[in-house]
Amino acid sequence: MKSFLLFLAGLWILISCVPKQEMYPGAYCITNISTIDSESGLQEAMTVIVKGNRILKIDKTETFNLSASNEIIDGTGKYVIPGLWDAHVHFAYIEELAPSMFDLFLAYGVTSVRDTGGKIDFVKKWKNKALSSPQDAPRIMIAGPLLDGMPNVYDGSTPNRPALSLGARNVEEAVKLVNQFDSIGVDLIKAYEMLTPDQFEAVANQAKKKGLKVTGHVPLSMDVIAASNAGMNSMEHLRNLEMSCASNADELLAIRRKMLSEGASLEGGILRSNIHNAQRIEAIDKFDEEKANKVLSVLAKNETWQIPTLSIMTGSTNRPFTRQEWMDSFNYLPESVRTTWKDGAERVGAMPISEDRIKYSDWLKKMTSKINQAGIDIMAGTDCPIFFLTPGLSLHEELALLVESGLTAAEALEAATLAPARYFNLEEELGLIKDGYLADLVILNSNPLDDIGNTKEIDAVIREGKLRSRTDLDQMLLNLSEN
Repeated sequence: MKSFLLFLAGLWILISCVPKQEMYPGAYCITNISTIDSESGLQEAMTVIVKGNRILKIDKTETFNLSASNEIIDGTGKYVIPGLWDAHVHFAYIEELAPSMFDLFLAYGVTSVRDTGGKIDFVKKWKNKALSSPQDAPRIMIAGPLLDGMPNVYDGSTPNRPALSLGARNVEEAVKLVNQFDSIGVDLIKAYEMLTPDQFEAVANQAKKKGLKVTGHVPLSMDVIAASNAGMNSMEHLRNLEMSCASNADELLAIRRKMLSEGASLEGGILRSNIHNAQRIEAIDKFDEEKANKVLSVLAKNETWQIPTLSIMTGSTNRPFTRQEWMDSFNYLPESVRTTWKDGAERVGAMPISEDRIKYSDWLKKMTSKINQAGIDIMAGTDCPIFFLTPGLSLHEELALLVESGLTAAEALEAATLAPARYFNLEEELGLIKDGYLADLVILNSNPLDDIGNTKEIDAVIREGKLRSRTDLDQMLLNLSEN
């Protein structure tokens, strides 16, 4: 009897020493994968457990003893990054393309977007649709119409410029529009180039009262320092920055104000183009390093974020739409858009590239590098679907151009993951791969820190916990091509 009891005791000790197998019902476990985010960098041999729409747990694979009964996905040799943002898109720019944009964004790993201007009824419709089925659409943050002065640039009167904006004739109307947009439920305000200094300051003050950020183009009646000091939270395209970095910046500002006054009867799009054509290249030719450093120091101090949108701003010189990969992406567009884009891309691709466009493109990349060195926050945005920028694919072009402009691959990834989350105060649940964070993730076949182009090597996309395999993504694209 004694020996039998000793046997049972030994057996109990043996059993108790065997690690208990872990079960995660209703979850799936991605094992042996390398994770990359802006906080932890590269971590190898990790296991990520996703349950519902969130990351339940993440740790070294060796710390888990998973039961074989779990749903296990082998991530050996693969890399996972947070879901990507395109922080500058326009659902309303080509309305017939909008129904295809959800699947295009997700197929290319873009799980969140920031719509920076369009007819409110139209963009709100797509935001509401995304909210009703978040696993099947990117997260959408909207600005509503561009808030412009007079003459209004995007009032629909200029050919090839759809009606995307509302113009204010005075300060009171500008404030009223901020209140109107807020009541409709926008996530930010987009201020535009024809606002007067008084209007712009009133817009920024009222937006701040409503808890809304102000982004946009620096008004032509102001310089960058004045706009930043007035409360501009972010700038799109580095628009009009060159004019404030010229040795004769004060003179250029005085000339712009005179042109605005004398051209008040012109269409807004024409007047704006006249001013850009008159001053942009002159400002670049008279670029002043000391002046630029002063401007950038103010932007850094005021935390005025920058969204360079290099993919569109250098599009006329880099011409990505002439590449086979890009032309193939046109097949995923609605037939009417597909035909227009193919013909337009071929026509534009055959045109000579002007010296002025080359000069401007070079300046944009140089300034993006200086902005990054100055410690100013950068977000990755494209301006798709303008100028043949295929939704989703164009974000990967933007990442490549950011790296070409001096950012490291890790910094470019942050500009498309954690940075936009911080911009919208979502950094406690989005933009990192951490316990409890929303499960917006992209699984890659190659390391993007080695080559930023590897962000296109997508194996799977996870949106709010729903995993789409490469087969699923290919089917989404096939369905688009058959429409």
